[in-house]
Amino acid sequence: MAVRITCVNKDEGNHQNPHEGITTLGWTNESTNVTGRSTRDEMVNFIEKHGAMSAYVKDRITGRIAYVAVVSPPGRRKFLRTHADGYYNDNLLSLGEC
Repeated sequence: MAVRITCVNKDEGNHQNPHEGITTLGWTNESTNVTGRSTRDEMVNFIEKHGAMSAYVKDRITGRIAYVAVVSPPGRRKFLRTHADGYYNDNLLSLGEC
């Protein structure tokens, strides 16, 4: 089961601040049309349980997919980052507000 991340919310509601962390992610399962929202920790658990290709972001224009990975920095809270073409990037931060 894979879900497409469609939108995000950040701490304090300040979507444009690059220093604020994502708190909530909106998603849709494109094969069942089920939609929902999950906290960052819930999405981390989902990806760790279902595998590296279980959540992704799709470019609206090109249709290219960037998979969402869990990043585990030593001594810090796990967070999410997209990974495409062998590189981590900021596709999640470019999504609109939920």
